[in-house]
Amino acid sequence: MIDGHIFPLFGAQLIARPSGILWWADERILCVSDLHLGKSDRMARRFGVLVPPYETTDTLQRLQLEIEFLKPAVVICLGDNFDDLDAANSLSLTDRQCLSQLHAGREWIWIEGNHDPGSVELMGQHLTEYKFAPLVFRHIAKVGAEAEVSGHYHPKAAMRVRNNSIVRPCFLYDEKRVILPAFGTFTGGLRTEAVEFKTLMQSVAFAVLIGNKSYVMPMPRE
Repeated sequence: MIDGHIFPLFGAQLIARPSGILWWADERILCVSDLHLGKSDRMARRFGVLVPPYETTDTLQRLQLEIEFLKPAVVICLGDNFDDLDAANSLSLTDRQCLSQLHAGREWIWIEGNHDPGSVELMGQHLTEYKFAPLVFRHIAKVGAEAEVSGHYHPKAAMRVRNNSIVRPCFLYDEKRVILPAFGTFTGGLRTEAVEFKTLMQSVAFAVLIGNKSYVMPMPRE
């Protein structure tokens, strides 16, 4: 049995995996958002901030584990796949080879994000959004949209455990949409109490906190 929280969206049975991967088993579609590959490279170029440049390799290794386990026919990367276009072009040979191996034998779709608008020099389709009925996949959620799968906001939520509060990245979903957490190793997050989520999410909405296991609760709003 596949680990994670199962929920329906317009007839599609989806699984929010503890890793942050969204899995559509019936169609063998693996969806991931906000990899932000090359973030340490961008920070060094733009701001002179030097951090260990290992986040890209770590992100790709975790993605590789999910792909090897689930064996998807289609991989959809929901935008902000790279921290900017220069980061995409400066990937190491090892990381490029890893991506090439992950592409092999499956369809790969790069959705453009606000960090990486336009095509990158990598295999796969490069689209602004992708429709696979009944769902539509895009980077940034649109107010009023339905059957929508998106990312961008890096949602995170807090929960109480033994009188302590823990904060984790999370999926957010309601009857109209799901917003994925950021998968990238070196990424921050936006709390569910933010006005952006109050605008997008229905009054009945859930947060699926990720980590070693999934925790499901009503989306915190205050």
